Amino acid sequence: MIDRRNFLAGTGVLVSAGVLPGLAVAKAGAQEFDLIAGPVQQALYEQQLSDLWAYNDIVPGPEIRARKCERIRVNFRNNLEKPTSIHWHGIRIENAMDGVSGLTQEPVQPGDSFVYEFELPDSGTYWYHAHNKSWNEVGRGLYGPLIVEERTSTFDRDHDITLIIDDWRLRQPGVLDTDSFGSLMDWSHGGRLGNWLLVNGKSRPVLKLRSGDAYRLRLINASNARVLELDPNRFGGKVIAYDGQALPESVVLPYSPHLLGPAQRIDLMVVPDADFTIEEISGDQPFPLVDGIVDGISRTAQLTPSIPVNLIPEPDVTGARKVKVVMEGGAMGGFVYITHKGKRLEGEDFRKTGQSWAFNGIANLAEAPLFTVRRGETVLLETINQTGWVHAMHVHGHHFRVLSRSGADVDDGKPWRDTFLIGPEQTTEVAFVAEIPGKWLYHCHMLEHAAAGMTTWFEVSSDDCRKLTETTLCY
Repeated sequence: MIDRRNFLAGTGVLVSAGVLPGLAVAKAGAQEFDLIAGPVQQALYEQQLSDLWAYNDIVPGPEIRARKCERIRVNFRNNLEKPTSIHWHGIRIENAMDGVSGLTQEPVQPGDSFVYEFELPDSGTYWYHAHNKSWNEVGRGLYGPLIVEERTSTFDRDHDITLIIDDWRLRQPGVLDTDSFGSLMDWSHGGRLGNWLLVNGKSRPVLKLRSGDAYRLRLINASNARVLELDPNRFGGKVIAYDGQALPESVVLPYSPHLLGPAQRIDLMVVPDADFTIEEISGDQPFPLVDGIVDGISRTAQLTPSIPVNLIPEPDVTGARKVKVVMEGGAMGGFVYITHKGKRLEGEDFRKTGQSWAFNGIANLAEAPLFTVRRGETVLLETINQTGWVHAMHVHGHHFRVLSRSGADVDDGKPWRDTFLIGPEQTTEVAFVAEIPGKWLYHCHMLEHAAAGMTTWFEVSSDDCRKLTETTLCY
C-alpha cells in the first residue's frame, strides 16, 4: 500500500494562486449554475486513473462563488446510476433546500433533475457535497466549494485562495480502493481513513505569491473521517474565520496543532515574506500539502484587510431548551442496548444492519425527532461522548457557540461554528437559536459513523416564541 513515506515523494503541481480548477461561472443576468453528477476518470496518484464520481467531470467539483444576500439557482442533474442529493454545508437556508435525502427531499433518481434555489445570508467559506449514502458518494468525489463573498469583497480574486483538502484510500498501483467502501471495520472504528492527501485534486500544488501582499487562504476538510493537524504559526498564518464565520479580528493561535475535523473550515490570512509550506503534522514526519512560493514584491503598500462579521442571533441560555445526547457504541465502546427502526438489535443484527453507534440508545433516523422547539427558542445541546473515538458533530441549518468542553479549553470569544470535534469521554455544550422552521439533522460527520447510527434530527416549528430580530435576514 501507498504510505506516508510515499506521500513525501509526490510531484509538485503549479497552480494559479486563487483559481480552483473548474470554476463555475454564473449565467448572464442571473446567479444560476449547472451541476451534473456523473462518473469520471481522474488521476489521484501520478498518472494512474481512478474511477470517481464528480460534479461537472472534475474532483473537487466546480467552485460556486456569489455574494452575500444574493440568491442562487443551481440546476442539478443526476447522471449517476445511483440516487443522490446535494447538501449545502454551513449555509442558513430554507429547510426544503438543505438536500438531505429521506428528510428534506426525496433523492434525485438516475437521469432526473432537481433545482436548488436559496438566498445566501452569510458571507464565508462553505462547501457542498452529496447527501445520500454520503460515506460512498463523498468518498468517491462528490463535493466542491461554495464561497460567499462579502458585499464588497475584502480580498480580490488574486488574493483569495480556496484549498479543499481530502484524503484518499489508494491501492497499488495508486488507484482508488473501491472494494473497501462499506467496510464494517471503518463503520465501527475511526471511519474511512485514506493514505494519500490531495489539495484541490492535486498533489502538493504551488501558490505563486508576492511578498508583502495579504492573502486569504480558505481551507476546507472534505475527508470522510480524517482529522487534519495543522500549525498556521509555522508560516505566519492568522485565523480570520472558523466554519465560514469571520472573527472580529485576526487571531494568532496560542496552541498547536489546530485540529481541522471533517467538514470544518478555517480561513487564514498570510502576509508572506519568504517561501513556506503548509503541512499536515499528525504523522512521524510532516506531510507537505501546499507550497507558497514568493516570487515578487508587492506593487503597492497594502493595509491588512478586516472582514465584516455576519449577524447571527445570540443564544440566551437563560430559560433555554436543554437537550442531552449520549453517544454510545462502536469498537472499544459499549451500550446497554441499541434500537434501530423500532427493533432492539442483538447478535447478528449488528452485522446485518451495519448499525453500531447510537444517540440515546437509538441508531440512525428515528420516526420522532430528538426534540422540537419553536422558532426563536434557544437550544442548549449537551453531547456526552461515551465511545472510544473522536467525532465531528454537525448541526444542519444553524451556527452555534461552543460554551464548554470538558478537559479542554474553548477558543477565545467562543466563535461561531457549525461542526465541532468531541473526544472520547468528553462532554461538550453548544448553544444556538432555532431560526428556520423545518426538520434538521444532527449527526457525526465521520460519514461512516453517520451511516452506522450516529444520525438524528430535530424540528423547528413555525410558531415563534418571540419576535426574531432583523439580524436573521439579509438587509
